[in-house]
Amino acid sequence: MNPKGIERKHSKQREAILQMILSSRSHPSARWVYEHVKPAIPGLSLGTVYRNISVLMEEGLVVSRGVVEREERFDGVVTSHPHLICTCCGGIFDLPGDIPLDFSWVSIELPDWKEREPGSGAFLINHQKTHFYGLCSRCYIG
Repeated sequence: MNPKGIERKHSKQREAILQMILSSRSHPSARWVYEHVKPAIPGLSLGTVYRNISVLMEEGLVVSRGVVEREERFDGVVTSHPHLICTCCGGIFDLPGDIPLDFSWVSIELPDWKEREPGSGAFLINHQKTHFYGLCSRCYIG
């Protein structure tokens, strides 16, 4: 059973897709996964990769890191963590080290809201997505 309690049939294709995403540090697109899994599973289609990634996301095993260079990118590290995104090549990199960027479950007072609606000046943050944009070393050196 998966984390959401839905019983799913084991799939060789889904397992290969998951392992490819988990083994990649590049935050791959579905097309990249397809191109790298297809040699091992010749009958695989791009549609099958998309469907299985959707199932893996429902099960909480994979998350989307958003669209970069017109393709949705996926991550096997499902906990919230910051990313560096290259605006030249579209590379996505995990931000290394322990940088204190976690604002999870912080209550923030928003004074301008209090003026509009009494008693509504707080905002409770329950998750965050932090992305830093710039150039990776391949792009700014090369």
